[in-house]
Amino acid sequence: MKSGSDGGASFDYDYIIIGSGFGGAVSALRLSEKGYKVLVLEKGMRMGAADFPKSNWNVKRWLWLPSMRCFGLFKLTFFRHVGVLSGVGVGGGSLVYANTLPIPKKSFFTSPSWAHLADWETELRDYYQTALRMLGAATNPRMETGDLALRELGRQIGMEQHFEATKVSVFFGEPGKTVPDPYFKGKGPARAGCTFCGGCMTGCRHNAKNSLDKNYLHLAEQLGAVIQAESLVTDVRPLGASDGADGYAVDWQPSATRKGAGGTLRCRGAVFAGGVLGTLELMLKLKQGSLPRLSDRLGYGVRTNSEALVFVTTPDRKSVFSDGIAIGSILHTDEHSHLEPVRYSAGSGFWRLGSGPRVYHRSGAVRLLKLLGDWLLHPVMNLKVLFVDDWAKRTQVLLFMQTIDSTLRMVRGSFGLSTKLDVGPAPTAFMPEARDLSERYAAIVGGKPMAFVSESLFGIPSTAHILGGACMGRNAGEGVIDSDNRVFGYRNLYVCDGSMISANPGVNPSLSITAISERAMSKLPPRNPQAKRAGTA
Repeated sequence: MKSGSDGGASFDYDYIIIGSGFGGAVSALRLSEKGYKVLVLEKGMRMGAADFPKSNWNVKRWLWLPSMRCFGLFKLTFFRHVGVLSGVGVGGGSLVYANTLPIPKKSFFTSPSWAHLADWETELRDYYQTALRMLGAATNPRMETGDLALRELGRQIGMEQHFEATKVSVFFGEPGKTVPDPYFKGKGPARAGCTFCGGCMTGCRHNAKNSLDKNYLHLAEQLGAVIQAESLVTDVRPLGASDGADGYAVDWQPSATRKGAGGTLRCRGAVFAGGVLGTLELMLKLKQGSLPRLSDRLGYGVRTNSEALVFVTTPDRKSVFSDGIAIGSILHTDEHSHLEPVRYSAGSGFWRLGSGPRVYHRSGAVRLLKLLGDWLLHPVMNLKVLFVDDWAKRTQVLLFMQTIDSTLRMVRGSFGLSTKLDVGPAPTAFMPEARDLSERYAAIVGGKPMAFVSESLFGIPSTAHILGGACMGRNAGEGVIDSDNRVFGYRNLYVCDGSMISANPGVNPSLSITAISERAMSKLPPRNPQAKRAGTA
């Protein structure tokens, strides 16, 4: 690859994509199909089945914590208002997400935050179907202990008709049997049937999960796209014209275990696709330097899906919650709320280190007293839960989500990103609906509701679905990108990841990120109409 100076006219690539998650992977394939020369720069590792940890106790392979020489696929980031769980590596969040592919309810498409830009339900309908095909969506064929308990909860609250199996990105062939590519007429890799081990979120070690390296990224590489792992982008600056009409220089440096000095690459355009945390950290830095024309709305409109995570742990050794896929069912508890049972594979009990009795109150001092009181009133049960033989087997994680909207703002300070309040109340870990449902569920399975200690002590909720910050608008005064994902103020710059999500979906957002990115890339013309390649879907 040429390094070049800022003065020439040649390019190393037509497009450089920063990040390889859902939006980056879609961009890589669709731009390659249109004849563009594409490079994907990913700060995380490239991993295969043999590289994934057997359990999340293997923190070296599970956690992304470079300062501690941990180069795994899962990242924890804590802010004043929220704790964020995210994925790192070639394939981004698809390596650690729970496979679920729900289409949001109508309220997402009609939210005032972006409904004035397009008839989104109509605009995105076909792209959702394309995303479902590309990600190999299939209905979960098995109901396990936690799913059956959720259905019983639905019966008790009069909502059993709103319980359903999830559509998931998993290959349900004969368990463990490897077969030729079942999705792309032989162009994709061989796959193996799901073994229902529950290990989806620590990296699928059985080749059954349809992570992005098995579809979009695999096909993009066949068309010539280059994926360069362990490469952190540090700068994007215009060549010549200040609006980027003459292209961009992209600086990168080695990350993780990669050796060397990094370098500079020249491209016609770039796609920011590093996830909310990666994209906002980079773009906020660039606004103070190389890309000053970025909208002042950058960092606003960050959403959390208004969710709560509750651990329901039982000391009963006959109960096994670890069998199945990560999320096998969903219960729609009302018009804007959802409850899902989430599981880890047997032996993956890392989270027991950060959990404690779930207590509720606005005052931190009162929560501390209630936490101590819970231990005094229920010492035997708490000890049984604390020292349960296999946390993953005996624990059903409950994920509660709502479409109710409130937003944060992310800013860049001396020590990286931080959060401020934007519109509406701050995210909260103490939702009455989540408390009631988790207590009912615990009664069904004979367990005890637990939570992250950070929630009980500090009132800081956790989310695996951080969204927004580079939202859409009619102009730079209203948003960072337009309705076609083009960055205001610059030519050939796009944002295609969770930071573009401009309303609260209230459900797992991966499918929506994929669909909106599909639409964005469909707007770009082929590099050479005579050389246009046939699409995959």
